[in-house]
Amino acid sequence: MRAAFLNSWKVRIGLGILVFFLLLAVFGPWLTHLMGLNEQANDMSAIARPPGGRHPLGTDQFGQDVLAQVIVGARGSMYVGLLGALVGTTIAILVGVPAGYYGGRVDGALNFLTNLFLVMPVLPLIMIVAGYLQGTGLTTIALIIGLSGWSGGARTLRAQSMSVANRDFVRAMRMLGERGRRLVFAEVLPHLTGLIASMFLQAMIGAVMAEAGLAFLGISDSSAVSWGTLIESAQQQSAVLRGMWWWFVPPALCIALLGTAAAMINFGVDELANPKLRVARPARTARTARRLAQAGANR
Repeated sequence: MRAAFLNSWKVRIGLGILVFFLLLAVFGPWLTHLMGLNEQANDMSAIARPPGGRHPLGTDQFGQDVLAQVIVGARGSMYVGLLGALVGTTIAILVGVPAGYYGGRVDGALNFLTNLFLVMPVLPLIMIVAGYLQGTGLTTIALIIGLSGWSGGARTLRAQSMSVANRDFVRAMRMLGERGRRLVFAEVLPHLTGLIASMFLQAMIGAVMAEAGLAFLGISDSSAVSWGTLIESAQQQSAVLRGMWWWFVPPALCIALLGTAAAMINFGVDELANPKLRVARPARTARTARRLAQAGANR
């Protein structure tokens, strides 16, 4: 199954983009030092300069290199995305899977909690809490995003857990005396791995975009560097009106590429889970087809 998953060109491209940004987040500061770039260095002789020469992506109004800021900002955005997705997905699993498996009063209580968060407007809630805790770091922003965005995933996991719990192999293990907790974590949960992975990727992209939106609205950690704070800084300095596209296009393009990577990986997961979505591959070459025909004739 792993080989079939990696055989999809969509998955390979999506994983390549995702791994690239993860490596950029880990080794970004070291890479900028190796390239001789410093996002905090002000080059007063190169203020608001377009891409070219010593600054491949140009400079901002303060003479800071945009490429260095984009590379260093990958760490902040990826940190918020991964932590927010981890928190949100974990809560969705802890709420959705037991609700679908046990049913009854457990399902009623957990489903009420899920519906309560579903009807809440997530973005205004994040804005209010983040605004109240203004001045906090990216960790608090990621926790707020994760704690407020788990309800949709929990509802999906509840439905799938309910379906798996009614299958014959689960019923047979119940008759053999298996305990409910072991069935949930050893039998039901592994059948939801693909769905959980897809939810994690969607939650990660949602967290990155939510952090960028909060930063654009001025509700974020101003001392941290992320793709969202770069866009917010460009908006404050009227980069669009001044035609300084190199200031805001690179971080926005990075967010778009990250979303594209997650979408392509999810397409691969869907093709693996649903054989009807797979496209039959033709013979690679005419020589291969002739060899197969000759082998059949010889037999």
